[in-house]
Amino acid sequence: MKKLLIAGVLATALAFTISASAALVPGVYDPGKTGCVEATFIKKTKTLHLEKNCPTATNASAGAEVTGVSGQTFQSASFTLASATQCQGGSPRFNVDTTTGFFFLGCNNVTPTTNADGTVTYTFTAATLAAAGQQVPTPTGTIESVSVLIDVQGTADLTKVMVNGKLQKLAPGTADLARSCKKGGWKSFSSPAFKNQGQCVKYVVHGRNAAK
Repeated sequence: MKKLLIAGVLATALAFTISASAALVPGVYDPGKTGCVEATFIKKTKTLHLEKNCPTATNASAGAEVTGVSGQTFQSASFTLASATQCQGGSPRFNVDTTTGFFFLGCNNVTPTTNADGTVTYTFTAATLAAAGQQVPTPTGTIESVSVLIDVQGTADLTKVMVNGKLQKLAPGTADLARSCKKGGWKSFSSPAFKNQGQCVKYVVHGRNAAK
């Protein structure tokens, strides 16, 4: 993934001074160079806009990496969507990579809260996941990386992205949504274990089934 599409009028957003402990780095995973995925940050509304303008089966995703959370234990995560219709199956979702495995927290794995302006907030904690029937495990272990992404056809407009109680703001750079699998990283995983880098990337970037 080497492609990051940010609208020219928003380029100045990259100049923000951001706390390293609470930052979003937008990016896309598009190994086929289809150009069908886009991750942009709308400065005026502080919105992370994600698009996938191709069939869900296409090997491409759009999202953002959450920096500054490595070494923490998972307590909570949340994001607000412009409308409930933007929740498509397990997407958008948080991918939480910890010392004990990968955890996929999809928008359909918790009961959302509808806000007065029509937006909907999805909050992931041990309690909310349990209340929704514990469709997916609650993250355990020590966090190594966290990302938020979509990998189904459609769009998602996310605001108020929070991890462990901290609001995540835009940071400069280009995220690599499959970074943890590269340069031999796939060999370090045991829960689950992977046979090769491609298998690891597929699991990390396209965790739809796990999130469902």
